[in-house]
Amino acid sequence: MGEGVLAVAPLHGIVPSESTWVNDHRRRCLLAISRNFRGTGLRNIAARQRVSGCMKPNVARISAPEWLILIGASVFVIVLVVSAFWEADIRWLHFFQALMYVATVALSLRGNRWGYFVGISAAGLWDYANIVATTFFFNGLQQLSEWVHTGHLARPDLLIAVPAWFSNFFVIVGCVWAYSRLTTKTASDIARLLVAFALTTGFFAADMAIFQPRYLGLFPRLLHPHLP
Repeated sequence: MGEGVLAVAPLHGIVPSESTWVNDHRRRCLLAISRNFRGTGLRNIAARQRVSGCMKPNVARISAPEWLILIGASVFVIVLVVSAFWEADIRWLHFFQALMYVATVALSLRGNRWGYFVGISAAGLWDYANIVATTFFFNGLQQLSEWVHTGHLARPDLLIAVPAWFSNFFVIVGCVWAYSRLTTKTASDIARLLVAFALTTGFFAADMAIFQPRYLGLFPRLLHPHLP
């Protein structure tokens, strides 16, 4: 009875049946403990090191899609801050609007598909609204064109619509790209996307209703762009 046996004995008592495991990664780690702790000396130390690394939580890895999400969301939040600095009465509106992008980044960096769905919904709604329901983006493009041709920028508060629109576009592309790389996709993801869209749109509408109800007229124009 060496120390390897003493180390293994309690582990066999605490490992539950396979049907009770939800996290396959943890199950494989505990099975690795049972297999590798049967030695003594240097082999036992090496086994402990392998198992210790296995049991550590997954660290978020930032690849190209996550960079797009992170950069796009960060730029848009900066635009919200600058805009709120110029116009004090929209500060709370923009504060709560920014929370949707913070949630998108936090969930996406963990590989959580809800982060992708929230990002697609929030950023998609903003970009769509500023094409079909407002002239904010097109006015920003006009200011950019005049600035390039004349060197004079008359309305910087309109120009920020350009980086705002493209930063949201980056979020959309990053979320779609990141989701496409998931190894597991199910038909229920469509329902999750619809739920995420309903929740983010409802949150945005409630944000407007509480802090700036004058903007609620935007929503009918989303369905009927030609309404006055």
